[in-house]
Amino acid sequence: MGLELYLDLLSQPCRAIYIFAKKNSIPFELRTVDLRKGQHLSDAFAQVNPLQKVPVLKDGDFILTESVAILLYLAGKYEVPDHWYPRDLQACARVDEYLAWQHTALRRNCLRALWHKVMLPVFLAEPVSPEMLAVLEGKFLQDKAFLTGPHISLADLVAITELMHPVGAGCQVFKGRPKLAAWRQRVEAAVGEVLFQEAHEVILKAKDSQPADPTLKQKMLPKVLAMIQ
Repeated sequence: MGLELYLDLLSQPCRAIYIFAKKNSIPFELRTVDLRKGQHLSDAFAQVNPLQKVPVLKDGDFILTESVAILLYLAGKYEVPDHWYPRDLQACARVDEYLAWQHTALRRNCLRALWHKVMLPVFLAEPVSPEMLAVLEGKFLQDKAFLTGPHISLADLVAITELMHPVGAGCQVFKGRPKLAAWRQRVEAAVGEVLFQEAHEVILKAKDSQPADPTLKQKMLPKVLAMIQ
């Protein structure tokens, strides 16, 4: 069996992995795990990942979880352009710096915006923190074309898929931020418009989602609340 990726494109980390693999022509078998149907809570999926989370990579007998670890594994195993994860020590450190920051900063903030406004029944309309966007622009993007330099990297891919979470919830993330909006256009062009839209089709329709089954909602609610608090 070749490379298998267990993904749901509703999930930001899954979208980043999907775009990276597709863009770099990495052959894989897509195993869709529908989070809204609770498929990640099934006994069958627990055999793949006991933590019952996506994404998951399965390469023969080797199973890997956690999105950044999966991205780095793919970048290391396959012949991908150096700009994604540079061999130069300092350039690589800049990508690592962003990946370390976003995990507990931008990612959590964007996730809360999506769940509060769309996925929870209370529609709280919580926006993305302006402070987080200011750090993204001022600390990481600055006056560069991309977050870590003149070429797209894993940092940009993780960031743009993160920001599309609140966009899918109807938040005007890029409004009034021309520098960030121009960066988004450059990232989309580097990835390819068709692939970018394909990867984000599910999240951009998230606000039209049907209410979850009451039994499933009760089962998932503690996990959701723990995730967004």
